[in-house]
Amino acid sequence: MTATLTAPVAPPRPSNLARDVGIVMLRELRPVLHDPFSLIFGMIQPLVFLALFGPLLAGSVGTAIGGDVWGWFVPAILVMTALFGTSTTGANLLFELQTGAHERMLVTPLPRSSLLVGRALKEMVPLSGQAGVIVAVMLPFGLRVDALGVLAGLVVLAVFGVGLGSLSYALAVAVRKQEWMFWAVQQTLLFPLMILSGMLLPLETGPAWMRVAAEFNPLAHVVAAERALFAGEFLAGAVLAGVLSAAATAAIGPLVGIRVMQRSAD
Repeated sequence: MTATLTAPVAPPRPSNLARDVGIVMLRELRPVLHDPFSLIFGMIQPLVFLALFGPLLAGSVGTAIGGDVWGWFVPAILVMTALFGTSTTGANLLFELQTGAHERMLVTPLPRSSLLVGRALKEMVPLSGQAGVIVAVMLPFGLRVDALGVLAGLVVLAVFGVGLGSLSYALAVAVRKQEWMFWAVQQTLLFPLMILSGMLLPLETGPAWMRVAAEFNPLAHVVAAERALFAGEFLAGAVLAGVLSAAATAAIGPLVGIRVMQRSAD
């Protein structure tokens, strides 16, 4: 009678959300690092807005925004860049759904939440670099910012981006059989949210119903918070409202994303 020796089975690795999010984020960043031209191209849009739209603001609504056009407009441009980046998180997912890469990720030990958060935070890495370049470019033109306020603003954007990116992820999963629906829904929602946030034009000069609608737009509060933080006004009421809006979006987005993923797997 012979004894059969079996190798000991290694215990499962304990879950660590921060580590798992980092794994997903690094995976998503590899294509970007291998194609630095995409980072350079991503700088074109915000710089074009600053070069062409900024002077128009100074000449038309400069007094309505207190005369500090760049202090008002530069934070909004960074929010816009983060908005476009995180709201298209699902676009990359659509390609992975076609190739089967997404299904292979789902069978790994990574929790669903790390897939959502890691993909969204990936957009904040190039945004941080872009923010540094934009601020440096605009300083000679009269921009004055608080360095700690800029860092705090990026943190608020990262929190907001987690929620928005998760919602974009959920949308891609929900419409995976009709890809055109992703862009139809994304574009239909994106531009009204932008206009009603006071991002490009001050709502103070608009009709009353737009100002009321903006109060229910979380993006409007995030934009106002970024402007206050860039000016170093950490204790302003706008900052608290923006932080709460970003946190609420970050809480709702992953919940919706996980629910949609669970339903798609059934």
